[in-house]
Amino acid sequence: MGAEWSSGADLWQWRLWASRFVEDCIQEAEGRLELHQELDWLLLAVTDLDRLALRLGSVQQRPQVTLQRSLEELSLLWQQRLQQRVPIQYLLGKMDWRDFRLTVGPGVLIPRPETELLIDLAQAAIAEHELSALAPMQWADLGTGSGAIALGLARSFPQTVVHAVDCSTDALKIARTNTQTLNLTDRVRFYQGLWFEPLAEWRDRLDGIVSNPPYIPSEMVPALQPEVAHHEPHLALDGGADGLDAIRIIVSQAPQYLKSGGTLLLEMMLGQAEAVVALLQQEGQYQQIQIHADWAGIQRFAQATRV
Repeated sequence: MGAEWSSGADLWQWRLWASRFVEDCIQEAEGRLELHQELDWLLLAVTDLDRLALRLGSVQQRPQVTLQRSLEELSLLWQQRLQQRVPIQYLLGKMDWRDFRLTVGPGVLIPRPETELLIDLAQAAIAEHELSALAPMQWADLGTGSGAIALGLARSFPQTVVHAVDCSTDALKIARTNTQTLNLTDRVRFYQGLWFEPLAEWRDRLDGIVSNPPYIPSEMVPALQPEVAHHEPHLALDGGADGLDAIRIIVSQAPQYLKSGGTLLLEMMLGQAEAVVALLQQEGQYQQIQIHADWAGIQRFAQATRV
């Protein structure tokens, strides 16, 4: 895709049109605010502008702005965003997560900002066990999707090999693309299958297991935001009747794959912490069970150590 150009004045007029389009299409005030913010994110992603130029309107004085998409293409994207509620990440085919950029598409769940905290928790777990981040380790990322967690682990632990598992061919294709882009193909290995099925050779050998599994109760999936319910893969969302189907499998099987002292980290939804703690306790092979909140104060992550 070659570079396009626009005058600053024309781009500003397009932004005004796009803002009015939000007001015409979206009724909820909160939804409008989010989309106005997203509009500026879109422009920052496809132009050489900075946030200050948009905020102050100084872009209008620029004789030329470099665009990755023409104004006509941007109009079509924005119409899809508002009328069909297609996530902007899918329309652009990319997004930023932690300190790197990911390719994303309809075949994978869009990584959420709060999931970034799983990498921080993995780093903290290594420090608590008085291990060096530079030590050679073997970690697994179950349900890798775009590969975000696996890549975050590989970048955090430079001598670590991450074994990334997903049952989706589409997801693995995108994850491999991201791994190649970040030059991590030597340290992130991909496996197609359900949870631990492809990892038989790694029994009792893993230092850590991380997963952001599907955890939404089945009956709640159709009621999610249209961007999620109508566009993101239900395979990555639907966690069964109570949302805990995948978590039960991981909790029950992880002790067979973790070394003694190995770390298990799981993401979950609001209201599941008590049930997840009970599952970990009932298994009888975990200690140091902890629940961690996300930035919004929601009990989002469970951590446990293999006895």
